[in-house]
Amino acid sequence: MGAIVIALVLIIASVFYLAPVALSFYAARKAVPVTKVVPKELPDRTISQAKTVRLSYIGYDFEVPWNDLDESKTLLSPKDKSAKTRAVLVFRSGLRVMVTSLRPRASAELWETELKVPAQNIEAIFGPGSSTSDYIFTRSVYSFTPDDMHHWSVTPPVYARETVLLIAKSLMPSRPAQSGIFNVQAGDYRGFQQGSLNLDPEGAIVTLFDNDGGVEFVFDAVHYTNPTGLTQPEINRIVHTLRKAQYGESSNSSTGKSS
Repeated sequence: MGAIVIALVLIIASVFYLAPVALSFYAARKAVPVTKVVPKELPDRTISQAKTVRLSYIGYDFEVPWNDLDESKTLLSPKDKSAKTRAVLVFRSGLRVMVTSLRPRASAELWETELKVPAQNIEAIFGPGSSTSDYIFTRSVYSFTPDDMHHWSVTPPVYARETVLLIAKSLMPSRPAQSGIFNVQAGDYRGFQQGSLNLDPEGAIVTLFDNDGGVEFVFDAVHYTNPTGLTQPEINRIVHTLRKAQYGESSNSSTGKSS
């Protein structure tokens, strides 16, 4: 009888302690490379001084340091609604920029509606404030790495939390993030840039959040013919001139030039 009890204790220990430890090590070892990339400060914060064109799309106003926008190829969506949330801007140089407005609490809503995770559980996984702030949610995911996993002190709840974070870190970053993730802040906006143009000249993604949601810029330079390529100061110019479009301004067109 005593041997049976000892065997049961060992089995229970394996299930509730040894198994999470083994699984934690396995998950960390098999994690994709992007999970080891964490946000850093932008190495280049200079702002392009080139002549700019001021644009206003999807409720946002910003300047671009290029004057070759082909407005005939601009795509606005959704097509069946008057309020547009996405604009694809095509430049004659081959550069493409997709601008998308982001709803408030988009990250938490996805977990609440699609995965049926209540707000308190979201905060237990992603940290205080993550159920109301997309920035905090994203920062929590981007900052997590396999090295943060508590292999030897892991318990089933801790293992579950860290596994979810690791899965989220594997899925949320886009391809450019493999060359770097960087902190970005301008005015009331703060967020992240995925992609180092020095290492990956094909483009970058800048996601900025505020209390009303946010906006995302996807820079596609795969077919960009400018010999200097897309530069960080050019992206910085767009980020630092971003603001909500003022009442009465067009939300779907260029609005003039500034120097």
